[in-house]
Amino acid sequence: MIEAKGVAKAYGDKLLFDNLNFMLPPNGIVGVIGPNGAGKTTLFRLIMGLETVDKGTFEVGETVKLAYVDQQHKDIDPAKSVYQVISGGNELIRLGNRDINARAYLSRFNFSGADQEKLCGMLSGGERNRLHLAMALKEEGNVLLLDEPTNDIDVNTLRALEEGLDDFAGCAVVISHDRWFLDRICTHILAFEGNSEVFFFEGSYSEYEENKMKRLGNEEPKRVRYRKLMED
Repeated sequence: MIEAKGVAKAYGDKLLFDNLNFMLPPNGIVGVIGPNGAGKTTLFRLIMGLETVDKGTFEVGETVKLAYVDQQHKDIDPAKSVYQVISGGNELIRLGNRDINARAYLSRFNFSGADQEKLCGMLSGGERNRLHLAMALKEEGNVLLLDEPTNDIDVNTLRALEEGLDDFAGCAVVISHDRWFLDRICTHILAFEGNSEVFFFEGSYSEYEENKMKRLGNEEPKRVRYRKLMED
C-alpha cells in the first residue's frame, strides 16, 4: 500500500505540489502525466524513500517491494551478456505463476539468439532500454515504477511491455508523455496540472481528458508555474 495524504513538496522556495492525495490501487496501472519539471520524478523519489515530504503524510507499506526502471539503467552489469542478466544462469525463469524459457522471454523484447550473447556494455541506448524493461517485468516486485518506458523502443518491444503490464500481478506507476500508450494501459491517471496542483483520476487517459475539459475548459497547455511554499 502506498498512500499520500495532504502532501506538499517544495524545491527550494518553489512548491512543486500541494495537498497531494491518492492511494495506489491494487493491480492498477497509474499513468503519471504533466510537463517536465512539474514533480513527476520527485514523486518516484518519494515512493523509493529518497525524498521526504514537507507537509502531510506519505506512507509506503511494509509489504511493498519496488521494481524500478529509470532512464540511467545503472543496475545493468556491463560485463555480463544479455542472457546472463535475464537468466541468472537458469534456463527457466519465474514469471508470475509460471516458468518461462529465458531465451524465449528475451525474444519477446526483440533480442535474437546472437543479440542475447552481447555484453551489456556494448548495447545501444535502445537495447539497454529493452533489457531494463525485461529485467523489471521479471522481478517479483508488487509495485513497478516505469519512467518514460516507451523511449527508444520498437513496436515489438512496446507490445511486449503492454502484455507484461497486463500480466503484472501488482500495481504499476508509469511516467509517460505517450498518450496513446497510456490510453491502452491505464486504469488511473495522476495528473500534474500546473500551479502546484495534482489531480488523481480513476479511469483511462481519454476519460481523464474529458473530465479535465469539464473542470477546466479547453485550456491550452501552459508552462509550469510554482506557488511559493507557505508555512503554517
